[in-house]
Amino acid sequence: MSAPTTSAPRPAVVLLSGGLDSTTVLAIAKRDGFTPYAMTFRYGQRHAVEIDAARRVAAAHDVAQHVVVDIDLRLWGGSALTGDVAVPKDRDVDATHHDIPVTYVPARNTIFLSFALAWAEVLGADAIFIGVNALDYSGYPDCRPEYIAAFAEMANLATRRGVEGTQRLTIHAPLQHLSKADIIALGQSLGVDYAITTSCYDPASDGTACGHCDACQLRLKGFAANQTRDPIAYAAV
Repeated sequence: MSAPTTSAPRPAVVLLSGGLDSTTVLAIAKRDGFTPYAMTFRYGQRHAVEIDAARRVAAAHDVAQHVVVDIDLRLWGGSALTGDVAVPKDRDVDATHHDIPVTYVPARNTIFLSFALAWAEVLGADAIFIGVNALDYSGYPDCRPEYIAAFAEMANLATRRGVEGTQRLTIHAPLQHLSKADIIALGQSLGVDYAITTSCYDPASDGTACGHCDACQLRLKGFAANQTRDPIAYAAV
């Protein structure tokens, strides 16, 4: 009797912030048969809560490896997440905003994807997963589909494996055209435990979410649309 055949591992780098979106993307990567290598950044953000969340998520999803990369974007600031600028609260997230909010971190996704690209080449991975979203998002330019497409094109010109023709990298952004409600519904269907995630831009030191920043409002709106209670803790209002 012949031994059962097994498919070869399909490594993929998954950018994992510990948030709702990136956790859902990690579950999607596993569903689609990839072996996830999770990459998290300690980039000088105003709290360490999301690093702890990312570690919880990586452990819960049994990733092949989880690395926490240290860079310091506080060196130039330019964002409420990396400098002494107040995080906006109680904005109308249903309204169309033409300004880019101060929670935008300059070139953050470009920096993160560049690190992921380097690791993917070393791993021999043909896939990078990222949880950007073009519907329920705060107006960040590096979450748009045209940006992701442009980075993917550049990535395939920028590596030895790409030039030699041994790698054709694809950047998977499976949440780009989903609402926050759709993302949560998808994650729940995949068994994602959102209680171990975090989304807040301005949490308390114990991880309690503020409930008023854009990220909190979009998250709460998504759970409400699914008629489901958000399992994380929020500050009393």
